[in-house]
Amino acid sequence: MSLRKLSVLVLAGSLLMAVPMQTQAQAASGRGGLIGFVVGCCFGLRTVGQFNEGKDLHFRDWGRIIPYVGAVFAIWDGIEGAQGTTTTSLQATYGAQYF
Repeated sequence: MSLRKLSVLVLAGSLLMAVPMQTQAQAASGRGGLIGFVVGCCFGLRTVGQFNEGKDLHFRDWGRIIPYVGAVFAIWDGIEGAQGTTTTSLQATYGAQYF
């Protein structure tokens, strides 16, 4: 086994060991735990915080994990940010379920 493969296995194992076990309340709500870990790794701290509070992920969030397509969604979000889009306007457009 090469050193590169070994280091990847050690890193993956340490990341998986860092994921805390779900509490009974988290398991009932479906938030936190392994899914929360994946959302945090893929989408960042702000998104995982909202996800754990009960918000759903928007289709543009999911689109970011697709190679090359994610850049399109990032530019789209950047354009809306430059236009002054706020959470209040996103709630009016998509509903409080997402924002």
